[in-house]
Amino acid sequence: MQNLAGWNVAKTLFGTAAAAVLWATLLNGSSMQAQQTGSVNAAELGLMPLPSHFEAGTGSFSLQPGMHVAYAHFHNARLEAGTVRMMTRLQFESGVPLPHIPSQVAGDLSSAAIVLNVAGPGGAVQSIDEDESYSLIVTPKLITLNAPTVVGAFHGMETLLQLVQLKDNAAIIPAVSIEDTPRFRWRGLMIDVSRHFEPVNQIERTLDGMAMVKLNVFHWHLSDDQGFRAESKIYPKLTGVGSNGQFYTQDEMRGVVAYARARGIRVVPEFDIPGHSVSWMVGYPQLGSSKGPFQLPDVAGVHDEAMDPTRESTYVFLNRFVGEMSKIFPDGYFHIGGDEVEGKIWTSNPRIARFMKHKGFETAPQLQTYFSQRVVGIVEKHRKKPIGWDEVLVPGLPKNVMVQSWRGVDSLAAGARQGYTGILSAPYYLDGMKTNETHYLADPIPADTTLTPEQQKLILGGEVCMWAEQLNERTIDSRIWPRTAVMAERFWSPQSDRDVVSMYRRLPKVSIELEQAGLKHITGPAMMRRSISGQVNPTALTALAGVLEPVSFGERSETQHTDGHTPLDRLVDTVVPDPPSRFEIAQDVDAVLNKTSDSTEAEARLTRRFMEWQEIAPMLAAQMQANPRMSDAAIRAQQLGELGSLGLNALSTLNPNNPALHGTALGQARSAAIDDATKPAALVRFTFLDSLRKLVNGGSAAGAAH
Repeated sequence: MQNLAGWNVAKTLFGTAAAAVLWATLLNGSSMQAQQTGSVNAAELGLMPLPSHFEAGTGSFSLQPGMHVAYAHFHNARLEAGTVRMMTRLQFESGVPLPHIPSQVAGDLSSAAIVLNVAGPGGAVQSIDEDESYSLIVTPKLITLNAPTVVGAFHGMETLLQLVQLKDNAAIIPAVSIEDTPRFRWRGLMIDVSRHFEPVNQIERTLDGMAMVKLNVFHWHLSDDQGFRAESKIYPKLTGVGSNGQFYTQDEMRGVVAYARARGIRVVPEFDIPGHSVSWMVGYPQLGSSKGPFQLPDVAGVHDEAMDPTRESTYVFLNRFVGEMSKIFPDGYFHIGGDEVEGKIWTSNPRIARFMKHKGFETAPQLQTYFSQRVVGIVEKHRKKPIGWDEVLVPGLPKNVMVQSWRGVDSLAAGARQGYTGILSAPYYLDGMKTNETHYLADPIPADTTLTPEQQKLILGGEVCMWAEQLNERTIDSRIWPRTAVMAERFWSPQSDRDVVSMYRRLPKVSIELEQAGLKHITGPAMMRRSISGQVNPTALTALAGVLEPVSFGERSETQHTDGHTPLDRLVDTVVPDPPSRFEIAQDVDAVLNKTSDSTEAEARLTRRFMEWQEIAPMLAAQMQANPRMSDAAIRAQQLGELGSLGLNALSTLNPNNPALHGTALGQARSAAIDDATKPAALVRFTFLDSLRKLVNGGSAAGAAH
């Protein structure tokens, strides 16, 4: 057998005799071969995440009008709905008219173009132990997807859709053999909807994007100081006065859970306690540790108030609430927060201080441990496994609590050494505005880990975190996508897949696919640029925005003092983190300086780019100075022109025989101009300054040599 793993899957599904017939059919007309030098690989095909095992075949499958899908074994409504979505997208991406309704007859494979071999439905409630593996075999005559569960089939469908190519006036899928299984069982995305509420349709399109890159946990941060977003029938004041009217009804939450399950994604709710809980106390002040009065704060950050751990009524309240929410969210895990409780509100309250003394607690963290133990018992009573942020990891924490680390891989490893399961989030905070490279190379289990194999098994995976202080429903997609796909690959693919250049080259294709599925990370910023410029086609502003990115969360907070009423409608809200320009310019500069085979084309691309900057800068600066939504960014337009001149001069020094590049000497102004452009302005920063400095220094050295 040329693919033993695939043969074993087929044999398990159908028995030896039937598998032999099927396997012969699969291999007819195609010779699958191990990848060799010069043959296509998964990265060249643009797959993201990269699969566990990939073999290139000979030839390709051509999509034809009317081709249909057949189920060779199990199928149910969930799988059938996923198949319809796959065929709908396949038709859109290929342009080939395709029927969306599969054959309902198991074993009727004779005329099928795509065969789905699924062993069974998976868990009635998807769990962390769900088998998400699949195998995909594409030959010139047949496409076969094998999976033990419906969720595995969904992942295989996404890989199949990524393989579609349009070439030679045809829509084709290259012949491949893929055996794929995730590296980590927990691959999540957290969205905070407390600071800025996100409507259901935004949540749903996020779930669509998550499914495309094989994420499997949606962590829904439903409460914080600034707002309580989940309707409670038992405690209606939680949203009645704690949400400013923006919340999800119970039917809407059930709908999101169903929408996620239909795509192989679990929904884990978080209700952050005992801190970050002012929104609870606005309607139910008896939960607080002070007398109040309480009101929803506009400003984010750490607030002193926290739930009172000394009152039995607190636990009665939480028991009833957790019981109610557990019926809405069937997942086996329940997030209880636990982060950033300073404890001053406890130690300064005489009654609580007396309670601490009676219990022998000398510090606020000891009182929080008591609280956590009580809440863990409540969560377990309702048959859930509790999750908490780093701060819950203190002596006395029950071993069945999973720890979500926002402090870093060392903290995560410390928990594993003590026997706690955990997931990593620290390197994956999207509001930090770090590069995709930084996110991509961060790993829940680094190659140099000192954890034992048994301790490593306790690291379940990781979660990307999108906190919402500085975004809203118009901008959130551009803050999450496409870069979350980068971290999705880290969670899914083998640890050895660390080719940063390959990642950057694959990302634009994935970004377009995400947009086709309904996400607004490309169209949203473009709409915002049209809005602030008043132009249908703001070409100059788009060129400037393409080489800018937002400053980090901390920088923006300190400069803008963002709160719930801050208009998010400035230039910073129209630009995206780590845009393609950073990688593109860096690659071209390296090609020019290293005189690679692409150096001539790279020099031409840089020349066109720098000349455009020079041309648009004066006009753009004038427009910005007259526009109250952009006036603070006029300096960035002016700097763009100066940096374009600097780049042209550097190229001229590198290539003095090119008359188009003759200009003034770089002089002392070259480094001063770059240094000036690094200074804070308009909450945005240039993406290319390191590369430009490298080019200028290279040009200076070349000029000196002449």
